[in-house]
Amino acid sequence: MVQEILSTNKKAVQINRDHAKYGTFAEIGAGQEVARFFFKVGGAAGTIAKSISAYDMTVSDAIYGSTARYVSRQRLQSMLDCEFDLLRKRLDDSVGDKTTFFAFANTVKARSFLQTDESYGWLGIRFQVSPRTEPSEIIMHIRMLDKSNLQQQEALGVFGVNVIHGAFFLHQDMVAFLKSLLDNLTRKRVEVDMIKVSGPVFKNEDNRIMSLELVRLGLADSAIFTSEGDVVQPSEVLYKKAILVERGSFRPVTRVSLDILDCAKTQFSQEVGVQGDEITVLTEMTLRNLSQEGEINHKDFLDRVDLLGALGKTVLISNYGRFYRLAAYLFRYTNKKIGLAMGARTVKEIFKEKYYSDLEGGILESFGRLFKNDLKLYVYPQKDPKTGELITTENLKVASNLQHLYAHLLENQYLLDLRAYDESCLTIFARDVLKKIQDADPSWETMVPAQAVALIKTRGLFAYRA
Repeated sequence: MVQEILSTNKKAVQINRDHAKYGTFAEIGAGQEVARFFFKVGGAAGTIAKSISAYDMTVSDAIYGSTARYVSRQRLQSMLDCEFDLLRKRLDDSVGDKTTFFAFANTVKARSFLQTDESYGWLGIRFQVSPRTEPSEIIMHIRMLDKSNLQQQEALGVFGVNVIHGAFFLHQDMVAFLKSLLDNLTRKRVEVDMIKVSGPVFKNEDNRIMSLELVRLGLADSAIFTSEGDVVQPSEVLYKKAILVERGSFRPVTRVSLDILDCAKTQFSQEVGVQGDEITVLTEMTLRNLSQEGEINHKDFLDRVDLLGALGKTVLISNYGRFYRLAAYLFRYTNKKIGLAMGARTVKEIFKEKYYSDLEGGILESFGRLFKNDLKLYVYPQKDPKTGELITTENLKVASNLQHLYAHLLENQYLLDLRAYDESCLTIFARDVLKKIQDADPSWETMVPAQAVALIKTRGLFAYRA
């Protein structure tokens, strides 16, 4: 059954008519666009205890404390802390026994007449579901994609109402909550690239699953979380960093997976412009990597993520099936060097023209997007299972009409063979390791990093049995 999508005004009216819900709106950066909806539909006196916009930085610091960046998670958190605590302190004695308090806040950088660069913002709500209970919280980061300030303000208002309405009425079904965020909007107007929930209402929610669902539902093209499982906004780990990425299914992570990364990082760190810099290393899984027969199994996803986390890896989930789209995403956050680590088999796939039929410029346009900013592919050799021949960039075969293009990329060092690799890893394939685990063949243990072996055994991952 398709759920009816309420208009933004109807959502605001539904909340205004429920006098048990009472809260504060604190908005910085694009006008009080969210509060405005509740005022204009009528009955706001039953919902809004206070509406504030501390635009001036000195005023903002005086209320919420000083901060290095005004559009940041830290500023949003201090706004929610301050406004919710103040609301409860002032009103709990008088109406706290029959009222559920909330504080909604946003701090955004909208497009202006003078600035036309990227627009983004942090939004959040802290709310109670019953009187005098501990609050729960939702925070998120959005990118505003409209081309004018007025359109961005409108989208922000609609999105904020969706957040508040969803927090109150859909918090028990977070997939429905996520879908509702774009009610009366489109993905072309707003992208949600980070969400984190906490508190008693969300005690059974895993923020990594929430991140996956953002991508699966199309609210974002990617999501990132650290080896500790913390959900982060992309710029928090990518901004102005040299970046190295390995894409894979990691089902399970194997010794060859780590050898590819280790060899690539060693060579990448010696590149001019990278030497001495901090390198952000990402292990990327696309939705296709995660799908089994068209479906994504949440437990299987978490098993893979936990293994990567145990090895200290930061995980990127993406819907970037083609590498040039991954490159464009990374270029958004850094102007430093980027390296993609992959096997020779993957390089051969990249040179298949059928993948670029939707681009006007075909494979040339794709490679133009991929290899700008001196991006390089670090290529791990492959041993031909039939002949035993070692396949590297020097003898890899591509279609005859692409040989000159391949030679150009090779001569200009856009493709680099990885050196000092572990020859014993060349015969390890994840699909074979998985089958050995499921068949209780103990030889798999020599093909997987020791930390991963221990975790697979203790938690019975991938249908392991002793």
